[in-house]
Amino acid sequence: MGFSPVSLGVRFLLELSALAAFGYWGWRTAPGGTRVIAAIALPIITAVLWSVFATPGDPSRNGGTVVATPGPLRFLLELVIFFGAAWALYHAGAKTPAMVLVVILVIYHLTALDRVFWLFRH
Repeated sequence: MGFSPVSLGVRFLLELSALAAFGYWGWRTAPGGTRVIAAIALPIITAVLWSVFATPGDPSRNGGTVVATPGPLRFLLELVIFFGAAWALYHAGAKTPAMVLVVILVIYHLTALDRVFWLFRH
């Protein structure tokens, strides 16, 4: 299920949500004039980490990578980014959206166990 078009579409939306969450967190928590910088820089940093560190041959991506990352480490990176986004929302005062995101993330990962197991084998 984790490699199905529907699952990949949900994951893509979760990735976009994470980027938005980090931007929102930067905007809400950075002091004064650094708000704009934080709101732009945090999603960019997150996107770079997401795209650079990948497991070679991952069927949910194009298969290529800049830095070959073992599957378990990649899974940890994904958890840190996804659940970090939920924490960022919560910390920025968006408690209900943060809780909704956590529930969606848990459901997504439970339905994408084949991808999780794939990562742990690579």
